[in-house]
Amino acid sequence: MPIETLQNAFSELGISNDYTVLNKFRQYMEMILEWNEKINLTAITEEEEFIKKHYIDSVICYSFPELKKAKTIIDVGTGGGFPGIPLALLFPEKQFILMDSLQKRLKVIDDLACKLEIKNVKTLHGRAEDLAHAKEHREAYDLCVSRAVANLSTLSEYCIPFIKKGGSFLAYKGIKADEEIKEAQSAIGLLGGKFLREEQVPLSEYDLDHHIIVIEKIGGTPAKYPRKAGTPSKEPLK
Repeated sequence: MPIETLQNAFSELGISNDYTVLNKFRQYMEMILEWNEKINLTAITEEEEFIKKHYIDSVICYSFPELKKAKTIIDVGTGGGFPGIPLALLFPEKQFILMDSLQKRLKVIDDLACKLEIKNVKTLHGRAEDLAHAKEHREAYDLCVSRAVANLSTLSEYCIPFIKKGGSFLAYKGIKADEEIKEAQSAIGLLGGKFLREEQVPLSEYDLDHHIIVIEKIGGTPAKYPRKAGTPSKEPLK
């Protein structure tokens, strides 16, 4: 059964296999796949793949000190709720903001979070380029996580402005992470960040190629960043 795959991964990652929590993971998956027939929430529709590529992939940072110490976390470009929902289920004491530019996705997440009584999640609709300039969100979070599809320079411009000084950014990237880190070093520094490390969590049998890039926020982000909507993706910082 697919849920056994999740249990095995949890054991490898040192995560407690709490029945109530596992049941919420199962229900959320079933509901997302049901909704997916009406709204495009995920391209992954087979349960085993869903568990590997959405759930296990989302929680591979479980033991990272940056996540452990954070109290407020923003998930930029959450899509169907990843990695935000899996992390929120494992850390009910932390507050999660799940941000996306597509409101109909967020309405689904709101509905499912309510039904499953996931009380530490709120959604936020808008583009990062706009929301990161809002007083209540700028440099307001201990941690930013993102699995959004964008090069690291662009993603850093979206995400680093949300993070408090002393906070961190976890960027989920693929096997070409080393190239992206080299290309993004200047942009990361310009935005007030500092590259700390790249981690690949060794897990057996799951065929996951995600590396997590850990960036620390060491200074304030200049007021002009992020630039206006669309610019970070069209003209990545060099």
